[in-house]
Amino acid sequence: MKFKVLSEIESVGIVPLVVLEDAKKAAPLAQALCDGGIPIAEVTFRTAAAAEAIRIMAEKCPNMLVGSGTVHNVDQAWATLDNGGKFVITPGFNPKVVDWCLKHELAICPGTVTPSDLEQALDFGLEVVKFFPAAAYGGTKTLKALAGPYASIKFVPTGGVNLDNLSEYLSLKNVAAVGGSFVP
Repeated sequence: MKFKVLSEIESVGIVPLVVLEDAKKAAPLAQALCDGGIPIAEVTFRTAAAAEAIRIMAEKCPNMLVGSGTVHNVDQAWATLDNGGKFVITPGFNPKVVDWCLKHELAICPGTVTPSDLEQALDFGLEVVKFFPAAAYGGTKTLKALAGPYASIKFVPTGGVNLDNLSEYLSLKNVAAVGGSFVP
C-alpha cells in the first residue's frame, strides 16, 4: 500500500500543506481540494486539531489521500494511522518514525537535506523523500547535483516552493511532487 500512496502523490504532483486551528474547517477544505482536482492534503501537526482534521477529511472524501506533516514522533505517526491517514511527512530524518511507519505499512516521506540523510533513506529502502527547506539549501541546483549519485531517489521539495518556481521544480526528473502552502 505504501508504494501505491507514493505513486499517487507523484501522479498529483502537488501536496498542499494544511494547517487547521479548527477541525470543523476540514470537511469543506477536503471537498474543495477534491473538487479542484487536488485530492491530497498534508495536515500538519502544528495545531491540536491535526488528528481530528485528518479523520474528518478521510471520512468526507474517502478517495482523497490524506496524511500528516510536521511529524516529530511515533505518537503523531500513530495518530495519523489511527485517524485514517495514508502517509506521514517529517521535517527531518527521524529513524524511529521511519522504522515505525515501515513496520505499520504507512507511507513515509522523511525530511532530508544532506547526502548523509539520503544514505539513511537508502538503508531503510526508501525511494521518495522530502527535501526541506528546499530554497535555503540551493533549491533546484542542489536537486540537480543530487540526481547523479542518488538517481534512485525522488524528492518532494518544500520550503520556498511557490507559484513562481514550482514548474522549475516539477521539470526535474528526480522530483516526484512539490509541497507547500501555496495552493489558493
